[in-house]
Amino acid sequence: MSESVYTLQEAADVLGVHYMTAYRYVRLGLMDADKIGGTWKVTPDAVAAFQAGSVRSPVTPGERAPWSERLESRLVAGDSRGAWGVIESAMSAGKELDQVYLEILTPAMVSIGERWVAGEFDIAIEHRASGMAMRIIGQLGPRFARRGRPRGTVVTATPAGETHMLPLAMLSDLLRLEGWEVSDLGADLPATSLGLLVADTSDAVAVGISVSSDECLAQLAESCAAVRAVAPKLLIVAGGRAIRDDEHARSLGADGAAASCQQMGLLIETHLASLQKQPV
Repeated sequence: MSESVYTLQEAADVLGVHYMTAYRYVRLGLMDADKIGGTWKVTPDAVAAFQAGSVRSPVTPGERAPWSERLESRLVAGDSRGAWGVIESAMSAGKELDQVYLEILTPAMVSIGERWVAGEFDIAIEHRASGMAMRIIGQLGPRFARRGRPRGTVVTATPAGETHMLPLAMLSDLLRLEGWEVSDLGADLPATSLGLLVADTSDAVAVGISVSSDECLAQLAESCAAVRAVAPKLLIVAGGRAIRDDEHARSLGADGAAASCQQMGLLIETHLASLQKQPV
């Protein structure tokens, strides 16, 4: 047995469990491990941390488990199957779709981003984790659709130069869960293209633009102007890390800011109600 790292079988021996039980711990993100040369490797610290926090069965329904940390571990390790296993286990334990996005996936990705900024690992790790997170969203996405007549179409996009897809993809799914039809135009969309699509969407009730980088605020303003040119009364909502508050959003040409799907939904409903009160 190596002094610095265990094989998965050696880790299982230390824990006093079968190999497949230890493998399950890793797959569910309960015990940190890295796959090196096709073989799972576990540090003694990871085994000790697992022992300290897993005297009970770690996936008991109703238990307050650190799902986001488990997911983060699997994303950083590049373990796609294990990451999906964490999501499935969380949902089996009672987590709803919106909770998976807001309480598990979002904190995991925020932490990974912070760790990359701090120099803990290379940007390749962050990019790989983001790709895995997008695949998780792709698997969960169809489950967000609600039956019945849509409440109207919300057009979502990020401005030119803004390549962060995850916040936009999650917002779009959460809006669908609330009964809105969503036309998700994706990332890095030129302002002129956004204007053309909005002009061609007769049942549009709002446009949501997500921006994470301050460097893309000028492009956000251009996107708002392009929408105003074709649909002066259409609600424009700005969101993302780069938007500080309502005043900041309005200074860029939007009608307001939203930090959550619920806030955006409320803005849409308030705007639609105000339009109904206006004389024809």
